[in-house]
Amino acid sequence: MASVTSSSTSLAPSATDRRISARVGGIAESATLAVDAKAKALKAAGRPVIGFGAGEPDFPTPQPVVEAAIAACSDPKNHRYSPAAGLPELRDAVAAKTARDSGWQVEARQVLVTNGGKQAVFEAFATLIDPEDEVLLPAPYWTTYPEAVRMAGGNPVQIDTDETTDFLPTVEALEAARTPRTKALLWCSPSNPTGAVAPRELVEAVGRWAAEHGIWVIADEIYEHLVYDGAEHVSMPVAVPEVADRCVVLNGVAKTFAMTGWRVGWMIGPADVVAAGINMQSHLTSNVCNVAQRAALAAVTGPLDAVAEMREAFDRRRRLIVELLSGIEGVTCPTPRGAFYAYPSVAGLLGKEIRGERPQTSVDLAALVLEHAEVAVVPGEAFGTPGYFRLSYALGDDDLRTGVTRMADLLAEAT
Repeated sequence: MASVTSSSTSLAPSATDRRISARVGGIAESATLAVDAKAKALKAAGRPVIGFGAGEPDFPTPQPVVEAAIAACSDPKNHRYSPAAGLPELRDAVAAKTARDSGWQVEARQVLVTNGGKQAVFEAFATLIDPEDEVLLPAPYWTTYPEAVRMAGGNPVQIDTDETTDFLPTVEALEAARTPRTKALLWCSPSNPTGAVAPRELVEAVGRWAAEHGIWVIADEIYEHLVYDGAEHVSMPVAVPEVADRCVVLNGVAKTFAMTGWRVGWMIGPADVVAAGINMQSHLTSNVCNVAQRAALAAVTGPLDAVAEMREAFDRRRRLIVELLSGIEGVTCPTPRGAFYAYPSVAGLLGKEIRGERPQTSVDLAALVLEHAEVAVVPGEAFGTPGYFRLSYALGDDDLRTGVTRMADLLAEAT
């Protein structure tokens, strides 16, 4: 008996010794939210920090949407559980909005309303991915994508891009990464974090490649309305109808209608996939907040006037931030054609002395900028590509100019 006890002490910790599961313990914190939280904490402490971290429009939610929510609060039918898949009228409206905005004709039963876009991302991967399945993930990527793949038990496979390819993957690069375990491709255009917009010919080529090899496409279209300089948002299942039976589209009201806090998103896909997602959501969260759904219904059925006004402001800020960043020695900033992010390379500043420090990584440089310029940016490591910063220009014009100018003054000291 003693020998058994002795040998057991050399074994790995038992289940009762592990306080946090390996699955959850291995999740990285959202870098964008972490930067935003730190910036807000410093502001609360009295420091004049300007944050370029969170992708959050600075505009208020359109008033008709707010009024719909106020009315919904007083309606007793919104005080009770509703279908886990979403309010029937909202599912109908999302289907109609999708046909209107992208040209994809879908039925309401193909729509699952989720608690924000992040839940749509998680549920898409959880519904499709088995352990050890591989998901091709063009980088730079939104920080949540690889974590959602891992939570589903899959393996994210990074496909590197850079400014020489407009931060867009080629079919050749995707094919080189394909293996017998490849199950899906994550496709995001317009892109977070780069603002890249895939041209129609690339969308068609990638879609045909995916269809040929039976690869699922999970397409994030959350920035569909935010394109500039004549760029066009092209929806994969519309451009390549043969991929539609293996395509899931993710979207929501957060970016288009300045509704980040309302938490209403959706996934659209083949009816069997959506039905499976509904089953999961029925156990995970049940219905999305009814008041928020009523607000989303007003948003997607209403005019796009407020969207056009925001896009005009974002376009102005886009041109301004590129001009300001491009004027900093050691920084190169491609012009984004979509979303509301700039993704400049800061590689030319790494290793140089600034305020007695020699930052070796963009993480180090971002920390230095926050401390000495009181400007919060997200380093490229969060998006799989060291050597870059992501700056959201979804903030007021004055803050944008002041923040980049502060950063420029500090970085001008680099020697």
